[in-house]
Amino acid sequence: MSHTDTSAMLIAAITDLQEETTLALVRQRLDSGDDPLLIIEDCKEGMRRVGLRYEQREYFLAGLIMAGEIFRQVMELLQPVVERQVSGQASGRILLGTVAGDIHDLGKNIVNMLLSCHNFVVHDLGVDVSPKTFAEQTAQVQPHLVGLSGLLTSSYDAMRETVALLRASGYQEPIIIGGGQLSEEVCQYVGADHWTTDAVTGVELCQRLISGQMR
Repeated sequence: MSHTDTSAMLIAAITDLQEETTLALVRQRLDSGDDPLLIIEDCKEGMRRVGLRYEQREYFLAGLIMAGEIFRQVMELLQPVVERQVSGQASGRILLGTVAGDIHDLGKNIVNMLLSCHNFVVHDLGVDVSPKTFAEQTAQVQPHLVGLSGLLTSSYDAMRETVALLRASGYQEPIIIGGGQLSEEVCQYVGADHWTTDAVTGVELCQRLISGQMR
């Protein structure tokens, strides 16, 4: 069976909420030596299609919850493999959270897993995190950088407010925003230092920024 076939089958299995089939396909691809990051990309596509079915009212809230549970189990399978592939990377403290008014956490959770595999200490505040909570936790954790996640365009104002409060509170380290619809214009509007639309690119950015701080 070709990689294209197994990729399409995995995407379809997640889209159709087939838990056992999804996990079996992931194990099969790992056993064949497939790149776990490619597996994650297929899972993200399956989750995107689940979201579309929800929007089209083919799925209800229970379907979204089921998809999230399947994805969580997939990540548990992938994490040890990613950890074995990684060694000698820079470490540091990172504060993550999805900003107020947004409860999407798929991308944030992937970033969290990849950062943890690269020996970063990640403090994940979860979703719908207020600017005040970000500021309070930043003062407590003293992270090398802060990552603000948001998928909705309505989250941009929350990002902007959070960045403003962090700067007013005296935090001067890099602030990164992440989300599938971001751009340089949004980054400038929000007042962040950097932006990313991709988990792997975001992790590489964190490595570069923190490595520069820790020299």
